[in-house]
Amino acid sequence: MTKSNIIKKFKTTKEISISKNLVDQVIGQDESINIIKKAAKQRRNVLLIGEPGTGKSLTGQALAELLPKSELPDIISLDNPSDEHGPYIKSLPKGQGVITVNRFKLESMKQFKGQTIFFYILLLISLLSPWWVRKQYGDIMGAASLITSMMFVTIFILFMNLNKKMKKGIKIPKLLIDNSKKEKAPFIDATGSHAGALLGDVLHDPLQSGGLGTPAYERLVPGMIHKANKGVLFVDEIGNLTPTTQQELLTCMQEKKYSITGQSERSSGAMVRSEEVPTDFVLVAAGTLDTIKKMNPALRSRIRGYGYEVNMNSTMEDNPSNRFKIAKFVAQEVNKDNKIPHFTKSAVDQIIQEAKIRAGVSNKLTLKLRELGGLVRAAGDLAKEEKSKFVEPIHIKNAKKLARTLEQQIVDKYISNKKKYEVIVTKGNRVGRVNGLAVLGSDSYYSGLVLPIESEVTPGGKKAEFIATGKLGETAKEAVKNVSAIILKLFGEDIKEKYDIYIQFLQVASGGGVEGDSASIAVATAVLSALKGIPIRQDTAMTGSLSVRGEVLAIGGVTQKIEAAIQAGIKRVIIPNANKDDVLLSDSQKKKVDLIFVSSIEEVLKEAMDWKGKSNIFKKISFNS
Repeated sequence: MTKSNIIKKFKTTKEISISKNLVDQVIGQDESINIIKKAAKQRRNVLLIGEPGTGKSLTGQALAELLPKSELPDIISLDNPSDEHGPYIKSLPKGQGVITVNRFKLESMKQFKGQTIFFYILLLISLLSPWWVRKQYGDIMGAASLITSMMFVTIFILFMNLNKKMKKGIKIPKLLIDNSKKEKAPFIDATGSHAGALLGDVLHDPLQSGGLGTPAYERLVPGMIHKANKGVLFVDEIGNLTPTTQQELLTCMQEKKYSITGQSERSSGAMVRSEEVPTDFVLVAAGTLDTIKKMNPALRSRIRGYGYEVNMNSTMEDNPSNRFKIAKFVAQEVNKDNKIPHFTKSAVDQIIQEAKIRAGVSNKLTLKLRELGGLVRAAGDLAKEEKSKFVEPIHIKNAKKLARTLEQQIVDKYISNKKKYEVIVTKGNRVGRVNGLAVLGSDSYYSGLVLPIESEVTPGGKKAEFIATGKLGETAKEAVKNVSAIILKLFGEDIKEKYDIYIQFLQVASGGGVEGDSASIAVATAVLSALKGIPIRQDTAMTGSLSVRGEVLAIGGVTQKIEAAIQAGIKRVIIPNANKDDVLLSDSQKKKVDLIFVSSIEEVLKEAMDWKGKSNIFKKISFNS
């Protein structure tokens, strides 16, 4: 039976079998998994680069699961009689650490057994003697005897403790790493760890003199690099580690052993440096493309020279096999959560549709599954609240409203307020004013919004100047320059008349300004309208990048932008013809808006402007001159 048939057969995700092996639970990263299998077999380091939520952590855990079985040693620390600040380190076979420590404890108890009996006899005498003295000699002598007895007991306890510490008797080793109950190679997630937690530390001892202090070997604290010995050390956003910590991490990778020392110069632990502790781990470093810029070049070279660099997929092809993988992902999330009901086939289809939308491009499914998993859990919560046996499509629809992103909530308030104060206009015609479309959000999910753009033309100085306001980002500023080149080419004769052209992006919802070049065709339309006094239809919104030759280029987040236009009450949306296959709207949404696909600025102007009485100007527009 093929996978394409399997997806048609199941009725609920309860019927989908989930593998217990983590490597089989990684969705859509087939190439990465093939590399991970090789890396695990040969114990190679791996650098995983990809967008958040694409499965980097799960891939690292899968590598740990695939590592060949090896003996996990126990590590103990012992006192160094010749140098108390240089504790000995000893590696023992698995399970022997606990046995060794218990043996030393037993011998120590035997040594002090006689002293303990003698102590209790004296304690008993000192407690009973005041009553005998009181009976024989009266209350005053009894009180004095009681005070003397208490002083004796206190002094004796101090003497016994001091004697234990100063005596060259049996010193019980400290168990640093206990692998007695571990059957699999350790997976240690060191993401966000400070130097002490990662590299190990030595506790500060305020009682460093007089024999009352704690021996150095007892104050050793192993780091995550030591706990990951014979396993996997996972560090996400590895570029966030300080340069010094990255250098130390490189050292322990090269030497496969690393001493434990105090990390704070102000601590007494800084004087302690143990013998080297094994750190034979496989490093799985992860992050985004920006992480590479922050990495120590030598550390990255070590990974690349003795391992693999992997670029995680953010999308996969939209085909029956991969749709079933999304269904499998839903089943996995239900099993992991263990609190929500399973999904029906029709509910899974809704999740698949959402995966298509979030991919942002045609014929693709998103692999940014973390936030998609959030939608799964929100829908499951609603179904459980309603005591529904399974999650149905209506629960998915309601969950999208319930689990809106922060950006979506901001946009909803923005549109409501701007329509109230007529910042967003959806009726009539206006000169120099156009409804652009933009997106808010992270790389994992966008939320669209309507971005009004206005332009004004005034007499200028010696040279025509384009002045753009409204907190533009660098990419948006570049887009304005491209539009400037087109306007200069279109109306060279008017530029000689010394115009200054002002372009304003009305404040966006987040207050953070405008980034990206998808408003290029909107800017060009607004400027042309202001230059020639041609009104623009306000029931129309537009989005699209513009080349210096006037070609309308594809943009991202097209579905979310159209949804924002529909929400604002706009009836017509102009989008690049190149994005035609990227539009994923429901049937009900399609009935609310007319989509106009364009390939050039000429087509944009023809559809967006009211050319009554201005047709002679439109005929002059040409990009061939």
